[in-house]
Amino acid sequence: MTQQRKGLVLDFGGVLTTPLLPAALAFERLEGLPEGTLLTGLYLDPEGIRLTEELERGALTQTQWNEAAARLLGLPPDNLMGRIFADLRPEPSVIAAAATARRAGIKVGILSNSVGPTPWNLYDGYEVEQRYDALVLSEVHGTRKPEPEIFRLVLDELGLTAEECVFVDDTEQYLPPAAELGFATVHAVEPARTVTALETLLGIPLTDDDPDRVIP
Repeated sequence: MTQQRKGLVLDFGGVLTTPLLPAALAFERLEGLPEGTLLTGLYLDPEGIRLTEELERGALTQTQWNEAAARLLGLPPDNLMGRIFADLRPEPSVIAAAATARRAGIKVGILSNSVGPTPWNLYDGYEVEQRYDALVLSEVHGTRKPEPEIFRLVLDELGLTAEECVFVDDTEQYLPPAAELGFATVHAVEPARTVTALETLLGIPLTDDDPDRVIP
C-alpha cells in the first residue's frame, strides 16, 4: 500500500464542525434579524472586517470583539460570538477520518483563525491538544490565514514540507496561498466529499480500518 502524503492540515470551524453559515442564519432568525445581517455587518463592512482580523491576530479579546461587533449590529454584547455560533456541532465523519489517518501514520494538525478562548471557547470538548499532532491558532502567533507565515508554522510543528501535506479549509480564498506553498488542497463543502478527496490524496481508506483496501 502506498501513502502519497505524510501530513494532513485541517481548518477547524466548518471542517471539524458543522458549517458556520447555517449557525449564523439560525442566530439571525432567533434574534429576528433580516437574513444576511451578519454577513453584511461583519464580513462585508470594512469596520467589521477589521475587527474580526484583529480578533484573529489576538490584537482584540473576544470580549472586546463582542462589544464592538454588537455596536455595529445593534445587539446586546453579552457572549455575542458564542450566541452567533451556538448551533455549531462536531462533524463526526471528518473527525473520524482524521483519527483514522492518524492511526495510519499520517501526522494531523489543526490550523485555525481563532477567536479567543473566553467567554466562548470554539474548541471546548474537542480535545484538540490530545487528538492532533499540531495545533496552530492564529491569536497565539499574531498571524492569520491566508498569510504564508501561519502555514509555515504548522509545517514546522509537524516536521513536514508543504509538498508532503494536504490542507483542508471551508474558506476557498485560503486555498490558493496554501497551494502556492506546495500543499495539495481540498475545499470542504460537504463532509462525504471531503473525506473522499482525502482518501484519494492520502492513498488510504478513511471510512473504515481495512488495511488491505487501497485507494487508487
